[in-house]
Order: sequence, then structure tokens, then C-alpha cells
Amino acid sequence: MKYFFGPRSWPQMKADIDAAGHKEVDSIDQAQVYINTSSRAEDVPEMPANIEFVQHCFTGVNQMIEGGVLTDTSVPWCNAAGAFAKPVAESALGLLLSQAHHHKRFALEATWDGAREIDESQAWLYTPNGHAPKRVAIFGAGGIGQELISMLAPFGVHITAVNRSGREVPGADVSLALSDATSVWSEADFIVLIMPLTEETIGLVDAAKFKAMKKSAILINVGRGKLVNTDDLVEALRTGEIAGAGLEVVDPEPLPDDHPLWGMKNCTMTPHMGASWQVADFHLGEIFNANAAAWEEGKPLPTLIDPKAGY
Repeated sequence: MKYFFGPRSWPQMKADIDAAGHKEVDSIDQAQVYINTSSRAEDVPEMPANIEFVQHCFTGVNQMIEGGVLTDTSVPWCNAAGAFAKPVAESALGLLLSQAHHHKRFALEATWDGAREIDESQAWLYTPNGHAPKRVAIFGAGGIGQELISMLAPFGVHITAVNRSGREVPGADVSLALSDATSVWSEADFIVLIMPLTEETIGLVDAAKFKAMKKSAILINVGRGKLVNTDDLVEALRTGEIAGAGLEVVDPEPLPDDHPLWGMKNCTMTPHMGASWQVADFHLGEIFNANAAAWEEGKPLPTLIDPKAGY
């Protein structure tokens, strides 16, 4: 198929696409597929009639929907679903371990004087002899969640996988629908959010959820910032309602320089870089090639977006 990158080309993705026999053209008016490499709706041009579908190079599409670029009447859009399973799962595991072992707290205190207290309050993911396995709840157990389950296997944790339907998730000890997961909030030692942002999930984690959690619980969010009510999170961390949080995504984003989360010793953050373009470039060629092959064969597009569902 003939394709056009906008606003910029990704070198590895281009190489992988070209290797599959597709051809880059000089303008969008010559292309069959527009490859969108920006996460900002204002960067997306109006699609001419020759564009058959759009390959979006990120998983989340909320900005495109809110910006009016992706609608029920627009050409089909495909996202990067499945492309970032390994890097985002690795980010989640890194945040979990870093927060559990107080890396940020020790760096901020900048003194050895509090070492004993830090030691006494750190959390361990593995199971010491004579103890029950730590319970990890993964909300949004799709491709990223399943990759995280594999990474967690050596620690011997008990895993509860939560998704919309309650379908069984390979590697999980328990699989539940979101509507049936009320008790999970109070049972889990670690809660990992990997859900898309929808009407059902926006603001999912609020003051009531924090109150239900164990005081020793750690929350990890590598999904979407708006899954969590930020003001409620700040209060829960400030008062010790929960032990800590590891955030790859936040709301608002970018986080203002004077926001209280920056100075909190029990909150570890990274700047939404688990699936940045530098790593996406290595994975999107495969996604594009699968969508292009399906389109040419008249089959359903593997990563087709439903604008009403939001993903």
C-alpha cells in the first residue's frame, strides 16, 4: 500500500513497512494510508478522499476523539494496541519495585539517618517462608497485563486479573469482570492500572477506593492519568490511607512544577515514557503491516478503533 507519514517519519517503522513491500509517497494526496505519529489532535490534517484508513502510532485515542478528529463518520482508524506490552509492563514492574523499596524517599531525605525506618516500612514482592503470597491486582489485563503477569511469575505472587467481561486471563489465579471486583480493592497488596479511559473507567480510583485499600497497599498507574482522581490520591498519600503510588501517567499531564506529588516521598513518577516514540518505532511496523494485510484481504482490521468505546 502507499503510505504517508505525518507529521514526521519514524525510521525503524519505515524500514519494517518498506520491507513488507509497501511504498512511501511524497504527499498525503498520493497515499492510501496516513500514518499519524503525533498524539495531538491539532497536528492531524483533514483526510482527503484517497485515504482508506489511518494508522495511529499510539494506543490511546482520547485526544483525537475530544479534538473531533476521530468520529463515527471519519475513515477507519487503527491504534497501536499490543505494540507496547513488553516496555509498558517493564515500566509497571520498575515503578512497583522502586516504590516498594523507597528509592525516591531515600533520595529526597538525602541522609542515612532514616535508614531503619525506611527498612521497616519497605514492601517485598516475593514471598518469605511462612507467609502467604503477596496479592497483585491487575485492572486491565490485556496484552500489557498478560506480559506483566509473565514478569511477575518468578516472585510467586497471587494475581487477580480484572477486565470488562471477566474472561479468563492466562497466568492469573483469579479472573474477574470489573463489575464483580469490589472486594479486590481491599484485598490487594499491589494494584496496577492498565485500563483504557472510557466512561466506565474515568475517575475509577477515588477517595472511596483509597479508603477501601489496605494502608500498606501500593497503587501503580501505567494506563491513563484520569483513571485516578489526583486530588484524592494526594490526600490518600498525605494521610497514609495507602502506602505509596508509582505513576507513569498523571492528571493533569504534564504535571505542573508546583504540584504536591513532586515532593511526596511515597510517590514515584516517570514522565509517560513507557511507550514513547523512541520505543514505539521498534514495534509499529509490525502493527501497520498486519492492518495493511487485513485491509488488502478484506478482513477486519486487527487494531481498529471504536470511537464510541474510546479504544
